[in-house]
Amino acid sequence: MSLLSKTPSFSRRSLLRGLGGSAAAGALTGALAGCGVPAAYVAPGDRAATDRSATEPRLTWANWPLYIDTDDERPSRRPTLEAFEKRSGISVEYIEEINDNDEFFGKISPSLMNHRPTDRDLIVISDWMCGRFVRLGWVQEMDRSRQPNVTEHLDPLLRSPAFDPGRRFTVPWQSGITGIAYNRRRLGREIRHVSELWADDLMGRVTLLSGMDEAFALLMQGDGVDITDWTADDFHAMCDLVERQVDKGQIRRFTGNDYIKDLSGGDVLACQAYSGDVIQLQADDPDIEFVVPEEGAELWSESLMIPNLARHKANAERLIDYYYRPEVAAELAAWVNYVCPVPAAQDVLASSDDEETAALAEDPLIFPDAAMRERLAIARDIAAGERSEFAKRWNGIVGV
Repeated sequence: MSLLSKTPSFSRRSLLRGLGGSAAAGALTGALAGCGVPAAYVAPGDRAATDRSATEPRLTWANWPLYIDTDDERPSRRPTLEAFEKRSGISVEYIEEINDNDEFFGKISPSLMNHRPTDRDLIVISDWMCGRFVRLGWVQEMDRSRQPNVTEHLDPLLRSPAFDPGRRFTVPWQSGITGIAYNRRRLGREIRHVSELWADDLMGRVTLLSGMDEAFALLMQGDGVDITDWTADDFHAMCDLVERQVDKGQIRRFTGNDYIKDLSGGDVLACQAYSGDVIQLQADDPDIEFVVPEEGAELWSESLMIPNLARHKANAERLIDYYYRPEVAAELAAWVNYVCPVPAAQDVLASSDDEETAALAEDPLIFPDAAMRERLAIARDIAAGERSEFAKRWNGIVGV
C-alpha cells in the first residue's frame, strides 16, 4: 500500500461550529453536578458490559467526517481500515456522525447517564469534551496489555493530560496546534508573539476564535500564563485584554473556521488558527505562515474512547493499537495532515519513494521539531463548576 499524500478540499475541523452549543452542554454538565459529585456519575464497577469480542468479530466506530484516509479513485474505500479488517478478521461499522462535540454529547448522554448502551464501541471527540466523559465515569479504562504499540509509540507530550493522567481512558487519534496564522507578504513583517496581534498595522484585520475552549489558552500564554495550571483570575485577565481590543476596533470579528476565507481573501492579515488548516492553505498560498509564538501555543487532541457498556471492548482496543503501528500512523498522517501522535511515523514517511510524501516528514506542523515542542503545552481543561461563569463572560465578549 503506497503512502500518497491526499489533502482534503477542506479539513475535518472546518466542520466545527465554533462555540456552537457549548453553553448548553456546559449547563447540562453543571446540572449533573451536585455537592461535588455528579448525579449521573457511573462508578467503575458499573461501566462494563459482557464483552462479546471473542464470539462477535466486529465493532462500531463513530468518528468525524474527513478524518480517515480514503482511496483517491474510490473515496468510499478507507485503505488503513480495510487493511485492519483483513488482518484481524474484525468487521468495522464506521459511522461519520460527529459534527460537533456538544451536539454529540447531547446525542449519547441520555443513554450514558441512564446506564444504557450507546450502540457504539469507539468514539472520537475533542479532549476538552473527553474530560467531561472521564469525570462523569462514562468511559471505560483501557487494557494496555492489549495495546503494546500505544505503550511504545504514543508521543510523550500527549501521555498525561490533566483530565486523564496516564491516558487510562483515552488515546489520541490526531493532534494539532492552536497558534497564529498570518499573510507575511501582505503584512510585510513576521509575527512571533501573541502581543503583536494588537499592533497598529493590524487594526481591524485580526480575528479570534469564537469558541471559548478553542481560544482561551493561546491568549493566556501571550500573557505568560502556565496553561497547565491556570486560575480564574488568569481567565478574567485574558477577557479584560480581549475586551479592550474589541473596544478599540482591533478585532475584526470572532470566527469558527470561516477565518480561512478571511485570511485567504485578504480581509484579515492575522488570526488564531489551527495548524491542520494552515497546511492546506499553504498549498494554494505559500505566503500564509503559521507560527507557534515564543510564549507558547496549545497542543490539543481528539481522542479515542470506549463508552460504557460497549459490547466489543477488546476489539476496539485492538483497533486502537493497530493505528499506533508506525507504518499505519504514517499512512493516516499523510492523508489528514494533522500533528501525528506517533513520532515514529516520521521515519516511515521520510523513507517513502514518493517525493511529496517524504517531504511531509519534514513538516513541523505534522511532526513538530524540538524547538517547537518545547513551546507546546496541553491546557488544563475548564471544569464543570467553572464553565457557567466563564461561558457567560466569554459569550458576552464574543456576542453570542
